Amino acid sequence: MKSIEDTIRNHGKRQGFDLVGFANADPFIRDESAAIDRIRLGLMDGLPWYTEERVHKANNPRLLLKDAKSIVSLGISYQTGDPLPGEPGPTGRVARYAWGDDYHGVIKEKLRLFVDGLPKLVGKPVLTRVFVDDGPMNDRAAAERAGLGWFGKNTNILTQSHGSWVFLSQVIIDLELKPDSPLSKNCGDCVLCIDECPTGAIVAPYVIDNRRCISFLTIELRGSIPRELRSLVGDWVFGCDICQDVCPVNRKSSISREQAFQQRHDFGAPALIPLLALDDEGFRQRFKKSPIKRAKRIGLQRNVCVALGNIKDPLAVPALAEALFSRDALIREHAAWALGQIGGEESITALQIALGNEDDPSVREEIELSLADLVPVSAG
Repeated sequence: MKSIEDTIRNHGKRQGFDLVGFANADPFIRDESAAIDRIRLGLMDGLPWYTEERVHKANNPRLLLKDAKSIVSLGISYQTGDPLPGEPGPTGRVARYAWGDDYHGVIKEKLRLFVDGLPKLVGKPVLTRVFVDDGPMNDRAAAERAGLGWFGKNTNILTQSHGSWVFLSQVIIDLELKPDSPLSKNCGDCVLCIDECPTGAIVAPYVIDNRRCISFLTIELRGSIPRELRSLVGDWVFGCDICQDVCPVNRKSSISREQAFQQRHDFGAPALIPLLALDDEGFRQRFKKSPIKRAKRIGLQRNVCVALGNIKDPLAVPALAEALFSRDALIREHAAWALGQIGGEESITALQIALGNEDDPSVREEIELSLADLVPVSAG
């Protein structure tokens, strides 16, 4: 006769989840302490919603569901193989999780079916609360406790079958379930993720300086990307996968079965120049149901300017010159920086014309810095 845990586990896998584990609902004391330390050190600056109050709630499941007894931790792979070939011209990179549909909606529907089926399986009503990376719940701590995986030094959860290419979700429940044992694994002496991070965001094993992380800079940051970090962002226009791409655990990760996460069009390697021409409606249409919407049009176009500056393809100069007259100062500023990186007479002329029409102090400063780098070279 199957145990109730096996029955629930099989039920989760029928809804499309690749991993299902069980944990008790005790507080995550170690994780709460570490998160508060990061806040107090300033490593979470730029995320005003990430407060000590939120951290306390996230690490105490019984504050999220009063009668919580267990946590069902679920994981689903989003490993979809290599990116599809991009269009001609300079292309950028997008974090793999954003190649397909927004995972929040996909997983929430799976969780709805999962939770709706629980009363029949267990023979009584149950109280639940679900989380898909969208509320105050420490999903990685729960996944570790439930035996789904272990913490990598890049702070991602590493699973044995799917590496770190997994979306996590949690169901807090008022049902006593036998907990799974955490995995007795770690990364040993491997520090590839630390060594390969171009911005040095992984400042110590298991510690990320949010302010330097390319994912933060290209998704969450609403202002200017710091000038000293722009060249380190490379061609990433939404998120970053470097610390996952270099991880040895990910080399044998299984491919996702979920169709919704398969790559859309050129989302894995988008052509950059056309993105600069998008207006708000064009942005909404192109990225409908995509996680890329989170960056907003202005943020994505800022990132595109930085990527084009790093790629240094002269084909981008006309589009960047036009972006110097965008209604958004943020885009004008980063377009000026990009033209300064590409250089050439066409870039110099565009910058000089823009300087004569620019009123915003930050943009004027950026244009002047770019011209200072370019004009002496041109004169010589």
